[in-house]
Amino acid sequence: MFKKMNELIKDESGQGMVEYGLIIALVAVVAIVALGALGGGLGEIFNKITGELGVAVPAGEGGE
Repeated sequence: MFKKMNELIKDESGQGMVEYGLIIALVAVVAIVALGALGGGLGEIFNKITGELGVAVPAGEGGE
């Protein structure tokens, strides 16, 4: 029984996948925090770009 427990403790077959999962989770947390901090500023930038594009490219008349 102790031999089997020692084998399980020393087994590293899934270690790489766990590490990749932790890295992905860390990147996701950093991205969420960064977007939360920059959220208002990004909204203003996109609104300004939308306004400038609306002036630069007037809407079409439509038609067939």
